[in-house]
Amino acid sequence: MPADPRAASATPRVVAVVVAYNRRDLLVEALDALAAQSRPVDTVLVVDNCSDDDSAAVAAEHPVGAEVVRLNRNTGGAGGFAVGLAHAVDALGAELVWLMDDDTIPTPDALRALLEARDEYPGPVALLGSRVVWHDGRDHPMNTPRVRPGATGEQIAAARAANAVPVRSSSFVSMLVDARAVRHHGLPVADYFIWNDDFEYSARLLRRGTGLSVPASVVEHRTKAFGATDADPGERFYYEVRNKIWMITRSSSLDPLERVLYSGASARRWFRTFRRSTQRDVLLRAGARGLRDGVMHGPRPSADVLEGAGPQTRAVRAVEAGAAGAR
Repeated sequence: MPADPRAASATPRVVAVVVAYNRRDLLVEALDALAAQSRPVDTVLVVDNCSDDDSAAVAAEHPVGAEVVRLNRNTGGAGGFAVGLAHAVDALGAELVWLMDDDTIPTPDALRALLEARDEYPGPVALLGSRVVWHDGRDHPMNTPRVRPGATGEQIAAARAANAVPVRSSSFVSMLVDARAVRHHGLPVADYFIWNDDFEYSARLLRRGTGLSVPASVVEHRTKAFGATDADPGERFYYEVRNKIWMITRSSSLDPLERVLYSGASARRWFRTFRRSTQRDVLLRAGARGLRDGVMHGPRPSADVLEGAGPQTRAVRAVEAGAAGAR
């Protein structure tokens, strides 16, 4: 990001990006919640990942007046957010992009609280995340932030003065991203498809940037079950293993010490997942494939992954090219 923290306008243009796939009823609730924000969003963009249901039509007809981008194949959450971010920044003039899945239901003051924390913090903020709860009000274990390791007393105090907490990573379940950070660091890695894409992307933006978790900004994550992603993932364990290896070995998001620490943490997490699983044979096969693919090759450029998925994917190449030139 540029050094000048006030380069953006005092009333920034906020584009909310919702990535949708086959959850039309939840999508309606998410759009209802966006329409009810006490600080209105300026534009709502729905990226539909080639849903089999009528999610795209429902979004287009919703009173919030969303722009709908319908991709012609399922690109996963990673691809959907890459397209949405690129289109918001390149075509819609976004200064801030508010990212969320279609099962994310923001409370009425969620956006206002994020913007107030951003205004109160004495410096540039690359991204801000909300407090994520389940539908019964409990903090959701899938999206619980931790205080940034190694944060100084001064950093913690500055964040506290803004009613926030400094963090090292954040979740796509309500992440407000500064467009300047997108132009400098690029987009989520579309080849991740699902899992660890938000971890890698937010950690990349926050390796040298500032990220805040804002407890006053609350969103509900309407998952079917209350639990973390290590609760018997089945075949999806492939993405957990492959993508974590990609992040640890091939991403610029971590410094050398963090690579060592996250390697150990990942190994412990995989062991816990395997120990708790009732499908250990499935996990073994999926994990072995993920290990092989993670070691043998890295992720492809997002523009190549998304080629032909829709006309808006041209913006992906433009934003990525600009970021490459900025680094």
